[in-house]
Amino acid sequence: MVLLGTLVNGLGIVLGTLLGNLCRRIPESMKATVMQAIGLAIVVLGVQMGLKSNQFLLVILSLVLGGVIGEWLKIEENLTKLGAWIERKVGAKNGESKIAEGFVTATLIFVVGAMAIIGALDSGIRGNHNVLYTKAVMDGFISLLLSTTLGLGVIFSAIPVVLYQGTIALFAAQINQMISPTLMTELIAEMTATGGVMILGIGLNLMGITKVKVANLLPAILITIVLTVALQTWM
Repeated sequence: MVLLGTLVNGLGIVLGTLLGNLCRRIPESMKATVMQAIGLAIVVLGVQMGLKSNQFLLVILSLVLGGVIGEWLKIEENLTKLGAWIERKVGAKNGESKIAEGFVTATLIFVVGAMAIIGALDSGIRGNHNVLYTKAVMDGFISLLLSTTLGLGVIFSAIPVVLYQGTIALFAAQINQMISPTLMTELIAEMTATGGVMILGIGLNLMGITKVKVANLLPAILITIVLTVALQTWM
């Protein structure tokens, strides 16, 4: 089954979030410490991913153009409104919505990076789901930690993860024929680096150091793909 690894990955996120929500009744001081610890770890992850780039000027340009598009589309604002609506529907008691924050934070961490792409390609081309099984365990653990402070919003990240990885798995054979191994390596490196900068922003936000509108930078991933393909084609 081509989508088995992807579905297991999504299930891991759901289970991790549900377990994490059982641990939400912890003291506020402990929550703050946990949030700072998660933020520090995510900052380190973002730096590691950002250093994967072979063309960092391309990453900068992608982030700038992506930010302009994201601001124009008001992605962050719309996600926050959606999160507030969902939170009201699930019966949240406080007025401050963390659904959008949990959703965006978890989605970027789970979707951006080499494991999502390589694992989905392995599932689609060779029927080997081992990479996604490993990713499911990792994502489940991260979901558990995130949901203790960001709540139920983390669970909704399973939807884009399944859609993203599932699409790659379903069209893996066609992607493998259309994109050369060299170009695929470059795409993974630059997408990982671009996502790493966004994840760095998330880590700083979680620590309360900055207020980066990370969701408005999401179009940068698509811009990275376009620029990388153009650069490899014309040079």
